[in-house]
Amino acid sequence: MNISQIEIHDVISGEIVRRDLNETELADAQAEKAQAEKDAKAKAKTEQVLADKRQTILDRLGITADELKTILS
Repeated sequence: MNISQIEIHDVISGEIVRRDLNETELADAQAEKAQAEKDAKAKAKTEQVLADKRQTILDRLGITADELKTILS
């Protein structure tokens, strides 16, 4: 389904209506998509920072992640 269309299901009649989004709905959909992309990039960046911090600590200790798992298990 295209972002410029909406599909509405009438559960009583079983009818499916597909129509173009109006300007407000389209602007909202585009804003939601942009926000989702922004959130995904921020999450990826945060995860990378945490991974780098973990690796820095492991490097200081002189062990690998697998060795740490073995020690902790």
